[in-house]
Amino acid sequence: MKNFFFKSLFWFVSFLTSLTLIIFLYFFAFYFNFFGALEDAGSNIKSSYPENLLQSKIQSQIEVSNSDTQILFGDTHVHSTYSTDAFLWSLPNSQGDGPHLMADACDYARFCSAIDFWVMTDHAEASTPRKWGETIKAVQNCNKVNQDKNIKDLFSFVGFEWTQISENKEDHYGHKNVIFLETDNNLLPGVPFGAAGYSSDNFRNNANLSISRRNMLGAAVVDFSNRQRYADFLSFFEEVLAHPDCDMKDPDPRNCYRSYRTPKDLFEVLNTVKSDSIVIPHGNTWGYYTPSESSWDKQLGDLHDPDRQISVEIFSGHGNSEEYRSWRASNTTDFLKSCPAPTENYLPSCWRAGEIVFERCISSGEDESICLVKAEDAKKNYLDGGQFGHWALTGVQPEDWLNSGQCKDCFVPAFNMRPKGSVQYALALRKFIDDKEYQFDFGFIASSDNHRSRPGTGYKALDRLLTTEANGAASPFVRSQFYPFEEKGIDSRKVIPSEINTPSELTMYEAERQSSFFTTGGLAAVHVEDRSKQGIWNGFKNKETYATSGPQILLWFDLITTSETFPMGSKVNLEKNPVFEVKAVGSFKQKPGCPDFGLSANDNARLKKICGGECFNPSNERRNITRIEVIKITPQNYNNEPVDELIEDTWKVFDCKPSQDGCKIRFSDREFQRNGRDSVYYVRAIEEPSLRVNGDNLRCEYDDQGNCIKVNICHGSYLTDKKDDCVSLSEERAWSSPIYVNKI
Repeated sequence: MKNFFFKSLFWFVSFLTSLTLIIFLYFFAFYFNFFGALEDAGSNIKSSYPENLLQSKIQSQIEVSNSDTQILFGDTHVHSTYSTDAFLWSLPNSQGDGPHLMADACDYARFCSAIDFWVMTDHAEASTPRKWGETIKAVQNCNKVNQDKNIKDLFSFVGFEWTQISENKEDHYGHKNVIFLETDNNLLPGVPFGAAGYSSDNFRNNANLSISRRNMLGAAVVDFSNRQRYADFLSFFEEVLAHPDCDMKDPDPRNCYRSYRTPKDLFEVLNTVKSDSIVIPHGNTWGYYTPSESSWDKQLGDLHDPDRQISVEIFSGHGNSEEYRSWRASNTTDFLKSCPAPTENYLPSCWRAGEIVFERCISSGEDESICLVKAEDAKKNYLDGGQFGHWALTGVQPEDWLNSGQCKDCFVPAFNMRPKGSVQYALALRKFIDDKEYQFDFGFIASSDNHRSRPGTGYKALDRLLTTEANGAASPFVRSQFYPFEEKGIDSRKVIPSEINTPSELTMYEAERQSSFFTTGGLAAVHVEDRSKQGIWNGFKNKETYATSGPQILLWFDLITTSETFPMGSKVNLEKNPVFEVKAVGSFKQKPGCPDFGLSANDNARLKKICGGECFNPSNERRNITRIEVIKITPQNYNNEPVDELIEDTWKVFDCKPSQDGCKIRFSDREFQRNGRDSVYYVRAIEEPSLRVNGDNLRCEYDDQGNCIKVNICHGSYLTDKKDDCVSLSEERAWSSPIYVNKI
């Protein structure tokens, strides 16, 4: 009996030892990435959009149009999991659902959203020669589907995003998408051009490899069934780090990484590329990473290329970047910052920091005079903390900040909006240097900025975790790794990132509140003389483009003279008062489900997964246009002329009667000749309310005085049910490109 016992014990101990050794060896191999695999572009469906559905789209425009041009809709800002942030958000511990390949984007654009064109714009900072080659191949394959068709259903473009960030307002220029006309490898650069500095330093930092290995190993231990996805991220990271900075003396390096520090540098290198290109700035109002004092001002002059940087992204899945406001997140004079007082439509976050500390201090029994001093310290520490100011307080939950830092009276605003980064502010600027005059004369577009290979997401308000950028911790344990528990204190602290217990500086941004500002994206609309790739390009070059917040609203905006008609995007010299005409037709109300595409069972199964069972599926009824709003901007006449009185939003408003034929109005500026100043005009066409994901952002509850007293954040994490799309009614809209009228 004893022998049996000792033998059993021996074998049991041997088994445990062997099992422990196997587990150790497995995770040792995992740590050094024996198992990871690299993603390719994938394979798209080889069938085109059904001709009867395409003809129906075209005919529906002809029925309500009195124009020779056709309007095409597209998405100029799309990411796959070739982008670092997109890959991280696809991980199971971030509530992701796995890879989102470029081939998925092709099928989504063609069948799910049924748009006419799209652009692949993964972050250049995470690209490699292999990925760039796969990107070009994916776009070529998407275009091949309809190459023999007389009427092509979808046009695909190659591009990348120059992802520039700086904590210093003087060095922060924001993100810019680069789009190329050609798709031939021989006409494109050997590698995309990244942004040198903060973005490159963080995306391509070898020191972060060991951190990523530890994090992915920990994730694999906790979430073993999804271990392959975490191993694949290590391969992603290793591939990026395997390509060092290029020798800039090499005229066309193809096995390294090229980056440029300023927009001027970017424009100069694009001039060496054989293919024509367009640069589209975006995200200048996004307060997530943008310094509070950042402004368009510094980008006039040689940091702007008026021949290449011709469009601006006015709306995206990050919200609205159109509107200017006079309030600021901080007051800065002589390099000293102070916290501004609240206004009716803006509560500065620095001010709210003081309120939180004061409330805590009073509750602890301290004297009011002491609490007031602590509140002022909190405001200062918040401001000194910059983008990480919210870490000046300990034990704070996202809900404690209420609606501080947000534009209360803007349409679907960007998170922590920066007014001097708005499109309206940019259009009001001029700079006069050595008898030369500089001005931004952008055309308008919108996009999705979707990071899950889903171009044109705004057709229906659904699938929040796929059609928006919402993401977050999948469990309390994962959340605790990013936001370790801290006791509430009545004293604030100086924000020193290296002394705060978070995984890295990149996890210190205010991500949880931002999730309430992620929405389905907008569309770029372009008037084309012929349905072709070159026709789309010409429309962009002529700035005959406009933006929508997602629906396919039809919009025409013209300046009318006795001899000629000038469309949106035009620059016109006039002596007399200008006369304008605008026509807008609402988008089609959508039916549930998808049309019959006549595809195979396998292709239908693929689309069910990609589209989620819901596609662009128009009914015969259009939404009514309820009003037309006209915005007038009078650009500066001298350097540093105050802009607050130069932006008239709204200058005129015209109510529209309900009609399936849309709304058409004519108006004039009777003060133009008398005022004797150049002016910029554009219109907004507003639809009747419909549902939008995160249309109400933080979903405030208000007291009798109109103060927000409680918020219901739409979390990207487990804290909000995955099935909750956080929808609310919203007045969707289209923004015409401006018409620039110069007084002679």
